[in-house]
Amino acid sequence: MKRILSIAIIFTLLHHTASSQGCVAIRNNGAACTMMGYHYDADHKPVQASPWNFAINSRYFKSYKHFVGTEEQKERVEAGTEVINHSFSTELGLTRQLGTRWSLALFAPFISNTRSSMYEHYGNTSKSPNARRDTRSFGLGDVRVAAYYWLVDPAKLTKANIQIGAGIKLPTGDYRYQDFFWRNDSSKVLGPVDQSIQLGDGGTGFTLEANTYLNLSKHTSLYANGFYLFNPREQNGVSTARGGVPAASAIAYGSDVMSVPDQFMARIGASYAAERFSLSGGMRIEGVPAKDVFGGSNGFRRPGYVLSAEPVVAYHAKAALLYLSVPVAIVRDRIQSVPDKIRTEKTGVYAQGDAAFADYTINVGVSFPLR
Repeated sequence: MKRILSIAIIFTLLHHTASSQGCVAIRNNGAACTMMGYHYDADHKPVQASPWNFAINSRYFKSYKHFVGTEEQKERVEAGTEVINHSFSTELGLTRQLGTRWSLALFAPFISNTRSSMYEHYGNTSKSPNARRDTRSFGLGDVRVAAYYWLVDPAKLTKANIQIGAGIKLPTGDYRYQDFFWRNDSSKVLGPVDQSIQLGDGGTGFTLEANTYLNLSKHTSLYANGFYLFNPREQNGVSTARGGVPAASAIAYGSDVMSVPDQFMARIGASYAAERFSLSGGMRIEGVPAKDVFGGSNGFRRPGYVLSAEPVVAYHAKAALLYLSVPVAIVRDRIQSVPDKIRTEKTGVYAQGDAAFADYTINVGVSFPLR
């Protein structure tokens, strides 16, 4: 007899990184479902395969399309002045089941970023063939620890359920990472890399999450996930001047140091499972708000969001779950930041910065019990 609780439900609720596409910097913190530690018997009841479960989740994107609000600044690519971020990260997740309803999880991301630009080095108006240069960052990101609880015992209810989670995000990632910025062919200075490729944000944060599913039939199910990171710290003290002296205007408007922003992610969709495969389709939104829920919101940040269509394919092997997800951006919106609003108020001229976004991200991962 086939499983009533489909493979897709396990997959759609297992760990997903909240990782926005480009300069709207979202770190590797996301929702985790502890049901990934379960297998199912012939009577369709979940059986805990192991109290320990291990997951490896990787993502990659290339951001290069600039937006102010929802309007793409196509002239940046045409002129060759666009900023290009290549971001690759792998997050290791370890989950410990505590009975059938409680669990604890640890997530540790390892990140490798490369940022190519002209304006940070020689300047966008330079005619030098060497004007485009790279800055890089590599290392451990911000580690997160979280606890999860099923509102109903999954062993007793397979039709639908809701899982809630709460955790703490630690500032383990280097938020002062430095590289060289070239001023000309023979002169360079050492300074903090752009906020979008920093390994951490420098704040201790708190997370809330929710995961839910509903089985419509033996093969079809609905799912939803939500995640929010609260970062009470307003600024981390890192200069945005790239090894130079902050401009007077940056100091006046509050964008001379990096902020420590909140982050959010939400997903909703449907899945169809047949044999060992499942296909899912839904919508995904993720981003950085202009203002935090707690604490101040001044300092440099690129607030905004990405709304994506998210197709997913998953395969449930005998002892492992593999997946591939490729969210494709539909709407990209770089909203006004607090420094933008301060500048608008002080000058009387509407100000709104830009941000570079990707067309899509590639997410791939595997989850399996540790016996």
